[in-house]
Amino acid sequence: MMEKAHRRHPEHYYLSVLGTAPDRQGEGVGSALMAPVVARCDEEGIGAYLESSKEANIPFYRRHGFEVVEELQLPSGPGLWPMWRDPRAPQVR
Repeated sequence: MMEKAHRRHPEHYYLSVLGTAPDRQGEGVGSALMAPVVARCDEEGIGAYLESSKEANIPFYRRHGFEVVEELQLPSGPGLWPMWRDPRAPQVR
């Protein structure tokens, strides 16, 4: 089921695991971890894919340019939200 969602885009970076300890959430740690990855995607013109296993994390990923592509309900398991981010044009300074 997840492979179907993941393989829609032939070339991309797959962000398989990202997490922040609950007592450190809201301090920018997750954004600091995400920043070099999305910057590399933008520099190389390559999209990025991830799966959020927690619906409450979707707004965080949206702030970094990811959008939900579908909602999956795993058999006898939790929901999963595959997300995609198109590369952005580099910022001119």
